[in-house]
Amino acid sequence: MRFSQLIWCLMFILQLSFFADAMLDPVDFLALQAIRKSLHDLPGSNFFHSWDFTSDPCGFAGVYCDGDKVISLNLGDPRAGSPGLSGRIDPAIGKLSALTELSIVPGRIMGALPATISQLKDLRFLAISRNFISGEIPASLGEVRRLRTLDLSYNQLTGTISPAIGSLPELSNLILCHNHLTGSIPPFLSQSLTRIDLKRNSLTGSISPASLPPSLKYLSLAWNQLTGPVDRVLIRLNQLNYLDLSLNRLTGTIPGRVFAFPITNLQLQRNFFYGSIQPANQVTIPTVDLSYNRFSGGISPLLSSVENLYLNSNRFTGEVPASFVDRLLSASIQTLYLQHNFLTGIQISPAAEIPVSSSLCLQYNCMVPPLQTPCPLKAGPQKTRPTTQCNEWRG
Repeated sequence: MRFSQLIWCLMFILQLSFFADAMLDPVDFLALQAIRKSLHDLPGSNFFHSWDFTSDPCGFAGVYCDGDKVISLNLGDPRAGSPGLSGRIDPAIGKLSALTELSIVPGRIMGALPATISQLKDLRFLAISRNFISGEIPASLGEVRRLRTLDLSYNQLTGTISPAIGSLPELSNLILCHNHLTGSIPPFLSQSLTRIDLKRNSLTGSISPASLPPSLKYLSLAWNQLTGPVDRVLIRLNQLNYLDLSLNRLTGTIPGRVFAFPITNLQLQRNFFYGSIQPANQVTIPTVDLSYNRFSGGISPLLSSVENLYLNSNRFTGEVPASFVDRLLSASIQTLYLQHNFLTGIQISPAAEIPVSSSLCLQYNCMVPPLQTPCPLKAGPQKTRPTTQCNEWRG
C-alpha cells in the first residue's frame, strides 16, 4: 500500500513539474491580457480569435515562447490585404522582459509609442509601420542597445530623431520614411548599419560627412528640406547600391569618384546643385537620375555607359558627346533625357532610326533637334529654347 502511494506521489510531482515548465510567467500572462484589452480586430480581421486566456497563451496566434517567457510578439494577420488592428499599444508591453521581436501589421493603431518599450533590453526587431502612431520617437529607445531593426515608417510621428537612436551600436536597418519628423539627421555610430530610409519627412540642415557610416548600402533622404553640399558625404559611402537624394535643397558639386561606385539606382532630382559633373571612371550604374537640378558644364562621355540617364532640367552646355549617339543607336542606352538644358548640338543624322526600345528627348535646348522623337508631356510643346535665354546663359 505504501509502495503504491509512493508511486502516486512521484507521478503527481512529475506532473506538477511538467505544468510548471509549460506555464507562462504570471507577469507575461498579465501583460498579454493588458495588450489584448487595448487592441481590437478591424472588421474582416479574426486575429484575436485564438486569444482565449483559459488556455496556454503560448499557443495564441502571433505569440512565441521560450520556456515560460514570451520572446516574440507579431500582432495582426500578416497576410497581404488583411484589415489589421485598431486601438493603442498598452504600456504593459514593457513587462515582456524576454521579448526579442515586436511587430504589428498595417492597420489603425493610434496614440504614442509607449516609452516602456525601452525596458525590453533584449529587443532586436521593432516594426510598427503603416499605422497612425503619433507623438515623438522616445529617446529612451537608445537604451535598447541590442536593437538591429527599427521600422516606424508610414505613421504620424513628429519631433526629431534623437542622437540616442543614432548611438545604437548594433543598428542595421532604420526605416522612418513617410512621417512628419523635423530637425537634423543625427550621427549614426553603428558600423553594421546598411539601410537608412528617411524620405518624405521635413528634415532640415546639412548632412555631416561623419554622420553616415561607410557600411551603408541603401540611403534614401528624398523629399526633405536638407541643405548644403554632399560631396564629402558621398565619397565615404563606397558600398552604396541605392541612393536617392531627390527633392531637397542640396548645393555644391557631385564628386566624380562617386560614380565609380557600383550604385544600382542614383536619384538626385529637384535639388539645387551647382557645378558640373566630372566622373573619374567609366560609370557602371544602370540608372542615373540627376534631373531638376542646377548642374552646369559639359556632359562627360563617361556617362554614356548608363542604360537610363536623366539629365533633363539642368544647365548643361556644349555638345552631346558622340559616344552617346553610338550607344543610343545600338540600343545600349534605353533612356536618354536631355531636354531643358542649354546644349548646343548633337552629331546624329536626321535620317537615323532610334531603336524601338530606346527613348531620346532633346527639346528646349539651344539648338534645333536634328530629329523628332517623342518626349514626356512635362517637356512642353516648345522644341527650342529662346535665343535670348541662350545668349544670356553664354554671357
